[in-house]
Amino acid sequence: MTRFTLLCAVHLFLVRDGKILMLRRANTGYEDGNYSVPAGHLDGGESVTQAMAREAREEACLAIDPHNLQVVHVMHRRAADHERVDFFLTADTWNGELSIGEPDKCDALEWFDLERLPENVVPYVRASIEQFQTKKPFSEFGWKEQTPKILR
Repeated sequence: MTRFTLLCAVHLFLVRDGKILMLRRANTGYEDGNYSVPAGHLDGGESVTQAMAREAREEACLAIDPHNLQVVHVMHRRAADHERVDFFLTADTWNGELSIGEPDKCDALEWFDLERLPENVVPYVRASIEQFQTKKPFSEFGWKEQTPKILR
């Protein structure tokens, strides 16, 4: 019997002065033209914090010590043909000169006011930012019968 496989990804909420760092997706075939946060899949053989530190370096040219990353939200979501568990992390300190590290996948890297995000934010990312702002550690997204199973 084949067991169900769950895809896992990490997302970075870098916030300074009430603004969050967002990138605009390009040339990926998924949500191109829409804003997200630095993110990526776990490659296997790495922890969630190690994966996030790697993705921050690859996508935004930032060095973040995995010990400085904190999980602030987890989302179980359903996409068109699969399920995912997404870990959302934040860090108070980082090093490096912020720049687009993957110009073949991203065409803009900008800070946006948390209270005035652009209209074209990837829907589950917008939902996770809202959960983060209200300090809710868990949510579900994309299920037909959405039930409020948010931990308090």
